[in-house]
Amino acid sequence: MNTVKDLIRQLNHWAPLSLQESYDNGGLIVGDADQEITGVLCCLDCTEPIIEEAIQKKCNVVLAHHPIVFSGVKKLTGRTYVERTVIQAIKNNIAIVAWHTALDSVPSGVNGKIGDVLGIQKRSILQPKSNSIYKLVVYVSNKEKDKMEQALFSAGAGHIGNYEECSFLSEGTGSFTPMPGANPVEGKIGERFISDEMKLEVMVPEWNRSSVHQAMVNAHRYEEVAHEWILLSNERADIGSGMIGELNQPIDIQSWMKNVKEKLGVEVIKHTPLVHTLVSKVAWCGGSGDFLLEKAIASAAQVFITSDFKYHRFFDHENKIIVMDIGHYESESCVIDLLSDWLTENFTTFAIHKTGIVTNPVQYF
Repeated sequence: MNTVKDLIRQLNHWAPLSLQESYDNGGLIVGDADQEITGVLCCLDCTEPIIEEAIQKKCNVVLAHHPIVFSGVKKLTGRTYVERTVIQAIKNNIAIVAWHTALDSVPSGVNGKIGDVLGIQKRSILQPKSNSIYKLVVYVSNKEKDKMEQALFSAGAGHIGNYEECSFLSEGTGSFTPMPGANPVEGKIGERFISDEMKLEVMVPEWNRSSVHQAMVNAHRYEEVAHEWILLSNERADIGSGMIGELNQPIDIQSWMKNVKEKLGVEVIKHTPLVHTLVSKVAWCGGSGDFLLEKAIASAAQVFITSDFKYHRFFDHENKIIVMDIGHYESESCVIDLLSDWLTENFTTFAIHKTGIVTNPVQYF
């Protein structure tokens, strides 16, 4: 038996919701977190036909990439497609879960899947996320440092790039005076106590701060734990927006564009002038990625694949890169397979379905 809460917990392990952008509304949108899951329907957009499909396939959970509710809904009268979809889901006890920009931010998420589909190797994050790492400083007695280190490491602290269990230790002298009402492990009430201590420093990702904090408190001997949380401006190379990578061998631009159309199911590519004849390095971002154009140019990629470029933004290529706008739906439709495959690997107690409905609101003539 698995509940919606179990699904959300596992999604948080994969792509922590704390990574989502401030404008986003991922997570449980509609439904009861304690509801047992009988079936999950995976889709890009949750719409009225998707809810009907979920009913037909006996799925009581819809797992979408895009949240059906982005901003506040003040009324549920059925006036808009958003309101009708939510009403329909509630009437049929169908939970709606969305995992959006958090899934855009992790290497095994949306952009990782696009890289897999297009066969791009040696991948890295195009714009690493900053202000998402904390340094935890905690003071412990010398004989407790090993226990504290292991507790913090087990909770997820001390991870830097491809290295784990990273820490820094420095020796010092600690002092305190227990006051009436205190219950000191060492020292006496009203008397100043001096002890040899270690200053232990570890890096902690923002999304894991709560777990690491609890592990620190549980492992420490003292009832009052001397510690500091310091927000760092360091970038996290493994988390962020867009990706960049290389092809196994250079390919001519015309063949590359045909490959993109075939692999991603693209009907039309809007693009800037073909200022390169060969493609060996590619930058890309599923969904709306025009904010990454300057990063893509700086990366020395020959092409930048994304969507939702406005007319005047196309001028900003500066004859240095080929912008390929393949359409929002087309750039993210592979998310349906991504979600379905992930569910299959992590759950065995309910049916998993992929939608057969194309929810792309943009049509071509």
